[in-house]
Amino acid sequence: MSSDFEAYEQDFGTITADITNKIGRIPKLSGEEKTQLVLNVDKQLEEVRELLEQMDLEVREIPIQSRAMYNSRLKSYKQEMEKLEKDFKRSRIAYSDEVRNELLGDDAGSSENQRAHLLDNTEKLERSSRRLEAGYQIAVETGHNKYKDTPCLLACSRKKCSIDLWLTQRKTERGRGGDGGKESSRKERRRGES
Repeated sequence: MSSDFEAYEQDFGTITADITNKIGRIPKLSGEEKTQLVLNVDKQLEEVRELLEQMDLEVREIPIQSRAMYNSRLKSYKQEMEKLEKDFKRSRIAYSDEVRNELLGDDAGSSENQRAHLLDNTEKLERSSRRLEAGYQIAVETGHNKYKDTPCLLACSRKKCSIDLWLTQRKTERGRGGDGGKESSRKERRRGES
């Protein structure tokens, strides 16, 4: 039984060495050759998974006295398999980035073009915001606010509007007697105390 396990170990070593070699070559290739290599590695990884399953079955049939040694070897092979899968995934990501660049057109100055486009759009947005703010100011100053009779928090979405309203109300109150009647109520209380 352990001879079967050792035969599986040899197959595992051979296939994983080949996979490692191919994973290293994937980023350097292009086109159909790269696609074929990716498919080939994927098939070999499936073979390794099957080998690991066979090894696991063999370990279960080994006598308990020797089983711990084989379990530790199997565990290290599984860890090696996980590492291979991660490496393959990274090489495929690099492969997919390359394909994406081929499809979208990989210009050397594309990031500079994108940056310039972003800056241009930001400037347009700032100009539009300034125009809207100026139009809003004109509407407030000329009194063309269709929400005059509603509280300012409902009429405006900006704190500036509520501050302007507060200042306007404050000026109006001062014109009528200063503090909106607070001072006269204080005087009345003092008179009542006397």
